[in-house]
Amino acid sequence: EVHLVESGGGLVQPGGSLRLSCAASGFTFGSYDMSWVRQAPGKGPEWVSAINSGGNSTYYANSVKGRFTISRDNANNTMYLQMNSLEPEDTAVYYCAAVDADWSRKEYEYKYWGQGTQVTVFS
Repeated sequence: EVHLVESGGGLVQPGGSLRLSCAASGFTFGSYDMSWVRQAPGKGPEWVSAINSGGNSTYYANSVKGRFTISRDNANNTMYLQMNSLEPEDTAVYYCAAVDADWSRKEYEYKYWGQGTQVTVFS
């Protein structure tokens, strides 16, 4: 069965760093584009970052550009999000998601989701 398991969240002071991991199983990880999505308390989901299946193209929301780095290790079915210079506004539950996409039609859906990991940045 499909599993996506996030880890690495925690409590950190502003300016600090965390590295999130997403361990995947039960599907062909290397065939899927992947994303990180976060949801802060009382707010809707916010797309954070994405990486293509081969790991050679990355994308970032303006709110995290220059501070976060997405990467993946297809040999180990794992995706990462390195978060530096963390701000209180980064406080949220962070989810990894596998993207089911047909880019020729400019369509995509999040096919698989993890359970999320909490990131809290002290203000």
